[in-house]
Amino acid sequence: MKAMLCKELGLPSKMVLSEIPMPVPKKKEVLIRVKACSVNFPDTLIIQGLYQFKPQLPFSPGSDVAGIVEAIGEGVKHVKVGDKVFGLVAFGGFAEAVVVPSNSVFPMPPMMDYKVAASFMMAYGTSYHALKDRAKLKSGETLLVLGASGGVGLAAVELGKLMGATVIAAASTDEKLALCQQYGADFTINYTTENLKNRIKEITNGDGADVVYDPVGGDYTEAALRATAWEGRFLVVGFPAGIASIPMNLPLLKGCQIVGVFWGSFAMRDPKANMANTMELIQFYAKGQIKPHIDKVYTLENSQQALVDMMDRKVMGKIVIEP
Repeated sequence: MKAMLCKELGLPSKMVLSEIPMPVPKKKEVLIRVKACSVNFPDTLIIQGLYQFKPQLPFSPGSDVAGIVEAIGEGVKHVKVGDKVFGLVAFGGFAEAVVVPSNSVFPMPPMMDYKVAASFMMAYGTSYHALKDRAKLKSGETLLVLGASGGVGLAAVELGKLMGATVIAAASTDEKLALCQQYGADFTINYTTENLKNRIKEITNGDGADVVYDPVGGDYTEAALRATAWEGRFLVVGFPAGIASIPMNLPLLKGCQIVGVFWGSFAMRDPKANMANTMELIQFYAKGQIKPHIDKVYTLENSQQALVDMMDRKVMGKIVIEP
């Protein structure tokens, strides 16, 4: 089968389209014939050796997959060969087939296509876990979403609105903010042309945001933390703009919490809770309350460009590879 392999760490241009043997599922594993794999920012880090874990070379990036069950290992009962499924794997999705742990494989709802299914798990799983489990977002609170036009950011905008929050979307261009408004944002901030802290204070009448969802990091982190409300919750989701150094007097003065969000680890440590969240998300989708925005589709041969576009912040919503 074909796979886009990372044979040496570096930029996407170093990756090589290769022929490799078809993997065989072991106990409690499922072999999926990949019909779609979404691209996430961690994919750009893992190929450079900059992510939390470092797979042994060679490997394929790609974690969010959807496709057809090709084979099942011992002990797998909830899906069978021929089923349409979506799932999450640590890496390996930029390929024609991939083995996925059975507890991370879900039957695809009949109304969901492969591109949508491959764009579902990481974006909505991360954002729902962040807002529901970590921030305990309440109806009537104010939610600020940084990087709001990206995959997880747009999901946070959508879910925050669904959960009854007033949503402030912050992004780098007016085009990106227009998309956020389509997904329910009540207010927008262009943080390349506006002062982030001052604008948050202005929108919230000086109170600040009750919950801040930060998948960006860098200079935006401190500015948003300074505009967090008393007893607010600041969610650390990611830091493609860099890991911020935070003055630790700020959480003291605001009585606020800085809360880490690592959905992948949560899903592995508490699979029952993650399954419950996933079922709720599927119900939201079935009711037409959430739907990922698919920005662009790439071939496996052109997956290097997909990673480049992700690194260059050219993506709104989700991008997908179709092997």
